[in-house]
Amino acid sequence: MIASEGPASRLRVEFPEMSAHRTLSGGQRLIAFLLAALLVAGLRLELALTLTLLLALATAVYLVNLGFRLLFLISGLRGAPLVVVADEDARSIPDRVLPVYTVLVPAYHEASVIGHTLQALERLDYPRERLDVKLLLEADDQETIAAATAAAARTSLAIEIARVPVSLPRTKPKACNVGLAHAKGSLVTIFDVEDRPEPLQLRRAALAFRRLPPSVACLQAKLSYHNARQNIITRWFTAEYETWFTLLLPALARHGGPVPLGGTSMHIKRDILERVGGWDPYNVTEDADLGVRLQRFRYQVMVLDSTTLEESNSDFVNWVKQRSRWYKGYLQTWLVHMRHPRRLWRELGPAGFLGLSVMVGAVPILQIINPLFWGLTVLWFVDRNPFLQSLLPPAIYFPALLSLVLGNFLALYMGLIAIRVARRPYLLVAALLAPAYWVMMSIAAVRALLQLVIAPSFWEKSVHGLDVHAPVAEGAHATR
Repeated sequence: MIASEGPASRLRVEFPEMSAHRTLSGGQRLIAFLLAALLVAGLRLELALTLTLLLALATAVYLVNLGFRLLFLISGLRGAPLVVVADEDARSIPDRVLPVYTVLVPAYHEASVIGHTLQALERLDYPRERLDVKLLLEADDQETIAAATAAAARTSLAIEIARVPVSLPRTKPKACNVGLAHAKGSLVTIFDVEDRPEPLQLRRAALAFRRLPPSVACLQAKLSYHNARQNIITRWFTAEYETWFTLLLPALARHGGPVPLGGTSMHIKRDILERVGGWDPYNVTEDADLGVRLQRFRYQVMVLDSTTLEESNSDFVNWVKQRSRWYKGYLQTWLVHMRHPRRLWRELGPAGFLGLSVMVGAVPILQIINPLFWGLTVLWFVDRNPFLQSLLPPAIYFPALLSLVLGNFLALYMGLIAIRVARRPYLLVAALLAPAYWVMMSIAAVRALLQLVIAPSFWEKSVHGLDVHAPVAEGAHATR
């Protein structure tokens, strides 16, 4: 058992401008103040004109987002590239040439689940002497420490338990930095407590790194859910994930844009991870932030054709809490990397710069203003209020109508395509009922914005183990 303070915020020390230890820089605060003052003045002096300009701006963001998603759909339908390692190739690698692989498993208040976690890890097809498994447990979480110690004694794995110091921020990335400080492997991955990785995943990643150019720093495995059929929420969540990992993420990787990583099953070279500052303990979507940072340092991220099954949130309140954290982290990531827009433009290029804004920054913002647009649409057709009509001259009305009709159709269509590719026909009804799911997203986005102001680095923990009865043997699989 190891205990360590670890490099709690190596990133803050080495690259302070890339750390979310403060939400807004001094320059961003000044800009935010000036924009707020301008908005208040405009609403007081020229209400109609100001609202028209705001609607025009929102419509422009919608259209750019629509254009990107259409591009990614076309790219996905053409067959966006995945890193494929055949089963026979993965199994044929001699154990002696495989690198030591560090597996980080952060957990907090997971005493009832940690045993299932170790069962899933035992199924990994990787030489035990080259596995460096570290359970990252909070020092004051005695119940989970006791359960983990007992479970570890029953496995064939050599497991170290790292006690993460009780200090702020209490986040998953801080725990992962503690694990990184003690990592023995040249390759590092993260698995969450509910994960069921495909047994050959580590071998596939290790061989893929040997074949790929040195500039490829990270491989993101695909994620899906083992309890997709549990209820309508898990079906919606699964359909959304299939869209993300089947169409959008591979397309982002193909076009060289920054790839928001998943919080689990991302495989990365340890030396590069340390070179870019590790994880940001203040960012509650440290995965998305790391993906952007790798791109800024001129490294590539690719998608590995191997799947890890997770537990989908099946409870409405639990889902909203988790999604609020994701959206808050997206806003943190966008604000941090936009502190120096011109530098970011040079580092990412035009496509990468726009991709970050559209696929990260705009996502929660659009979810916040979606209900406003839906309400305006209803009022437009029901009331025909002259003032409302004056806010939407033809130059704004027709683009807005296009984004409304085509945008909603495209969102539904992408979900249908993804579940067909994934061969999950039982998700069809859920995909068609997705507008109800979008309402949930809007609730989470509003909550995320409030939390960004009140508690930007607060990690709102998801409850796991709501479907622990699904057998581990269902496992994950390669998706070829």
